[in-house]
Amino acid sequence: MDYFAAVRAFLYAADLGSFNKAADQLNVKTSTVSRHIAELERDLGIALFNRSTRGLALTEGGRVFREQGAAAVRMLDEACAATSSLNASPQGLLRVTMPTAFGRRHVVAHLAEFTKRYPHIDVDVIITDEIVNFVATGIDVAIRVGVLPNSQLMARRLASHPCVVCASPDHVRRYGMPARPADLQAHPAIRFAIAGDDSWLLAPQSGADEQEDAVEVKLHGRLRANNMEAILDLAITGCGAALLPLWAIGEPLRAGRLVRLLPDWEGQATNSSPAIWGVYPRKKTVSSKVRAFLDFYTDLFRQDHYWEM
Repeated sequence: MDYFAAVRAFLYAADLGSFNKAADQLNVKTSTVSRHIAELERDLGIALFNRSTRGLALTEGGRVFREQGAAAVRMLDEACAATSSLNASPQGLLRVTMPTAFGRRHVVAHLAEFTKRYPHIDVDVIITDEIVNFVATGIDVAIRVGVLPNSQLMARRLASHPCVVCASPDHVRRYGMPARPADLQAHPAIRFAIAGDDSWLLAPQSGADEQEDAVEVKLHGRLRANNMEAILDLAITGCGAALLPLWAIGEPLRAGRLVRLLPDWEGQATNSSPAIWGVYPRKKTVSSKVRAFLDFYTDLFRQDHYWEM
C-alpha cells in the first residue's frame, strides 16, 4: 500500500464528505479512493467512516486519524518544500574529500572563488590519500585522480589527466634531449613503486602535427617511490626522468627547475586511461550543492592551458 497516497485520499474524503469529490480533487478514479480507504481501515483495524445514503461521517477513530494524519502530511509537504528549495538554490553544508597533492593545488586553491560564487554553501574539506567511506563519514562528493575501480558510486569526469616526461636541466645536460620515445631507454627513470610494469606507454599528444602509434618504453633506474610528490622532488634534484601529471609540474616548469622531454608526447603507466573524477553516492536527484561544486571545477579545468598555468 502507498501509505501517503492512502492518507491523502482519506483526508480529502473526510474534508469533502464524498469519495467522488475526493477523486475529482486528486484526479483519480473513485474506485481508487475507495480502495485506499479500505486498505487503511484494514491496516488500522478500525472503521474510519460511517457510510449511509446521506454521505460519509467520520467515526471516532476517523476523527483521531484525521487530526494526526493531517499533521503528518503537512510535515511531509514542508519537508519536500525545504528539500526542493535546496535544489533550487545551492545551499547547506558540503563535505568533500580529495587527495593531498591534487586537492591542495587545484581544489583548495580555488575554494575562495567557489564560496564567493555560492555564499550559502559551507564547505568541509577532508584531505586524505585514503579512500573514505561515504556513508560512515557523511561525505557528499570526492575528488579522485586516476583510474576508478568498479563501484556502486556515480562518477563524473571533470578533466583529462595528461602525464608528461620531464627531468631537471642537469639531467638533460648529462643525458641529452631525447628526440623520440625510444631514446628514453638511455635515460635512468624514476619509477612508481607500486606500478605493475617497468614501462611507460607514450602516445602522440592530441593536435600533434604527425600522428604516430603509441610506443611502450622499457625503463631502468635505481630509484622508485610510491608517492608522486617524492618522484617530483627526485626529478627536480636530477635523479632521473619522470612521468608526472601536468597538473603537478606547472610551477617547476615555469621556474626552469624541470624541462619537459618529448613535448609532443603524453604518457601513462598503465593501459587504462586515467582522469580527474568527481564521485558521489548514487541518488535519483543530485543535490544542487554537489552539482554546483562539480560544475564549478569542470568549467575551471577545461580552461585553455589551465594545467600549464
